[in-house]
Amino acid sequence: MSSAVQADSSAASLRDDIAHARRVVVKVGSSSLTTIDGGLDEAKLIALTDVIGAHRAAGHEVILVSSGAIAAGLEPMGLKKRPRDLASQQAAAGVGQGLLMAAYTRALGRFDLVPGQVLLSADDLIRRTRYKNAQRAIDKLLALGTLPIVNENDAVATEEIRFGDNDRLAALVAHLAHADALVLLSDVDALYSGPPDLPGSRLIDRVHGPSDLDELAIGGVGTAGTGTGGMATKVDAAIMVADSGIPAVLTSAPQAASALAGEGVGTYFAVTHKRRGTRLLWLRHLARTFGTVTIDRGAETAVLSRGTSLLAAGVTACSGNFEAGDPVEIRNPDDEVIARGMTNFSSDELPLMFRSTTEELGTRLGNDYRKEVIHRNDLVLTQVSGGR
Repeated sequence: MSSAVQADSSAASLRDDIAHARRVVVKVGSSSLTTIDGGLDEAKLIALTDVIGAHRAAGHEVILVSSGAIAAGLEPMGLKKRPRDLASQQAAAGVGQGLLMAAYTRALGRFDLVPGQVLLSADDLIRRTRYKNAQRAIDKLLALGTLPIVNENDAVATEEIRFGDNDRLAALVAHLAHADALVLLSDVDALYSGPPDLPGSRLIDRVHGPSDLDELAIGGVGTAGTGTGGMATKVDAAIMVADSGIPAVLTSAPQAASALAGEGVGTYFAVTHKRRGTRLLWLRHLARTFGTVTIDRGAETAVLSRGTSLLAAGVTACSGNFEAGDPVEIRNPDDEVIARGMTNFSSDELPLMFRSTTEELGTRLGNDYRKEVIHRNDLVLTQVSGGR
C-alpha cells in the first residue's frame, strides 16, 4: 500500500486550506440526523447547527447539504424502514422535507440564522441554463446572509435521472458554489484500510490521489440503514472535488467542529488537479448519457491528442435518443468510450451529417449545421482514457 495513506505524525497539524476556507460545503448524512428507528433526532441536528452557527460567526460562509428528508418522513407515515419502491420514497420525502426544514429553522434561529431551502435534481446540472440558475440562487442566499440547505428533490426524482446520493450532490454543489473546501460528515470517523471494526484496520489520515485507494476495502451503506451512500460514495465525492481543486475531509458528525477548524481528524483528501468547470466535472464523473456517437480513427486522434472539437466529418454513427444539449458518450472504432460531451445536435439530425465537411453541411443543410457536433469546451475525456 502506498505510504501516502499511512497515518503519520502530522495528523495533529492544522490543515490550513480547510481552516481558512472562506466558503465551505458541509454534507451530513441521514444516519447522523436520525434515531435508530428512523425518525429525526433533534438533539443531533441541534449539535450540528451549533457547529455551523459558530463557524458562521467566525466569518465563514457555509452551505449545508443535508440528507434526512426521507428518513424524517418514515415515523410520521408509520413506516419501520426506508421503503424500496420509488413512489413510497417520494411520499416519505414529501412529508419529511418539511419536518427537516422546520427543525433546522428552529435550531438555526438561536444564531439568528435563516435557512434557505434549495432542492436540486440531476437535470438542474445537465441543462446549462438550469445549473446557472441554481448557482445564482445559492450565491444570492449567501449574499443575503441566509444559510442554504441543499437536498436532492427526492419527491419528484426519478430512477432514470438522479444523483443517487447526497455525497455526489455535495461534490457538485461545492463546484457550483465555488467553495474552498468540502467536509463530509457521517457515522464513521474516517476512512480505514478495511472495515473499521475489523482487527488490523488502520485509520487513513491522508489521501493524495486515487492510486492511494487501490488496496483499500471500502464498504457500502452504513449500519443505520437510513442512507443510500456508504463509504464508497463518500470517497468518490472526495476524490471528485480533489480532482478539481477543492480539498476535502471525511469524518463523523461529532468531529465536525474539529474538521472545520483544520484539525487532524478524519481523512484529508489533498487537491490533485486545478479547478475544473462544473459541467465538465459532472460529465467526467456522473453524467447519465442519452446516447452514443461513434467516430473514426482520425477524429479519435484529434480528440485525444490535440484536444479539438468533434466535427461531423469524423462521425460515423450514433445511437440512442438525445436532443441538442444532452450528454452523450463518444466511442472509437473499437467501441471503446473515450470521452463524453454535450452534443449540439439531436439523434434525428446527426445521421444527416455523418462524414460531411463543414462546407458541405452549410451548402446542403444550412449555416446552422456548420458548427461542431461537440465543442471542445463541452467535451471531457473519460477516466478509461486517462482523463484530461
